[in-house]
Amino acid sequence: MDSKASRRLVTVAIVGLAVAGLFPAIRAMAAEQQPEPRQHTVTIDATSYSPKTLTVHVGDTVVWVNEDLFPHTVTARNGRFDSGDIATGKSWTYTVKADGLFAYFCTYHATMKGTLRIR
Repeated sequence: MDSKASRRLVTVAIVGLAVAGLFPAIRAMAAEQQPEPRQHTVTIDATSYSPKTLTVHVGDTVVWVNEDLFPHTVTARNGRFDSGDIATGKSWTYTVKADGLFAYFCTYHATMKGTLRIR
């Protein structure tokens, strides 16, 4: 093997070892940037959602709890999610799968509106 090929081989080996050594550090940095999944609660009462706007992260869980006197729904305007009927005293849980801004409403009460902001 000539000296030029030897130098190239040594360079490739050094770069390979350097990159391999960085992988655990890169993985650790990525893990630090991703927050642990959390659970958030939206209360349904007096024909409104509280909070009206909620910001969450992909992987988080949102629970809508119906504390009102009649059933409600949590229906995304774009069709991404739909709780169906949530009876009084019951809840519906949604695990966030994608980022975006999702307006939602109750199919029974046109004035009930909320927004789920996902980052």
